[in-house]
Amino acid sequence: MRPPEGADIPAPEFPPELTWLGVPFLRMDRLLGRHGVLLEFWDFARINSLRTLPYLNAWHDRYGDTGLQLVAVQSPGYSFGRDRDAAASAVERLAVSFPVALDPEFAVWRLYGNRGWPGRYLFDRRGLLRYYHYGEGDYDGTELAIQEVLREIDPGLELPPPLDPIRPEDAPGALLEPQTADVNLPADRERLELVRDWTDGEDYIEAADAGASARVRSFRAGGAWAVLSGAGRDPGLYESDGTVVADEAGMRLHGFQFTPLPPSPSGSPSGA
Repeated sequence: MRPPEGADIPAPEFPPELTWLGVPFLRMDRLLGRHGVLLEFWDFARINSLRTLPYLNAWHDRYGDTGLQLVAVQSPGYSFGRDRDAAASAVERLAVSFPVALDPEFAVWRLYGNRGWPGRYLFDRRGLLRYYHYGEGDYDGTELAIQEVLREIDPGLELPPPLDPIRPEDAPGALLEPQTADVNLPADRERLELVRDWTDGEDYIEAADAGASARVRSFRAGGAWAVLSGAGRDPGLYESDGTVVADEAGMRLHGFQFTPLPPSPSGSPSGA
C-alpha cells in the first residue's frame, strides 16, 4: 500500500537503548540521503515471518550494495522471544543476513503503530514513507517500490525484474481459502485434546511428565506448526501434524500456527 498522496510521514528514529544483532547500532538520521530503508517487524517464532525471510534475504543480496538498508525488528509474540540469547541463536540458525533490532518491550512497534507480523515499511532517502504492507504477500509490489526508491538515489541503476514467487500462494492475485485460526495458549485450551496433566503458564501450557500429548481437535490449513520451548529445546516453531508429545516433563506448548492451503487450480477458492 502507498501512503495517501501528499502525506509526508517521516521514519521514527530508533530508540537509543535498543540491542542490535549484526551491527553495533543503526540510526535513521545517518542513513538518510544515501539509502532507502526497508524495515520489517518480524518474529522468529511466527511462521508467516519465516515465510517472508527468503524474500528479505534475496532483497538484501540484490540491493544491499545499491542503497537499500534492510532492518528486521524482532518484536516477540511469545515470552521466550524476549530473551536476547534465544533471539540471537534463532537469528544465527535462520541465517538472517541483515541487521536485527531487538524490541522486547515493543518500543519500536508502538512508534510505528504497527498492527502485526510481518509489518513492512519502506522509506526513501529523505526518510519519508513510500510503501507499507501488513502480513504475507505483495512481494512483487514491495520489490518494485524498492527499485523506485533506489532509482531516485541513482537514476542510472540497472535493476533486475522482481523475484519469481516462491510458493503458488505468493503469486499476484492468488485467491486463498480461509484457514483455521491460530491456537493461543492457555486461552484456547478447549481447542485441544490433552492427555495427562498440563499446567497453565503465562502464555503456554507445560507438560507435567513425559508422554503428555496435545492435539488440535480440528483444523484446515496447508500446514501446522507447534510453538514449543522448555525441556532443553530451542524455543520456536516445530513442524507438526497438529499433535505434540512431550519427551520429558517441562516441555511448554505455546500454541499452534497454520499456513494457507495452496490456491485451487481454477484461481478461486473452492465453493466461491
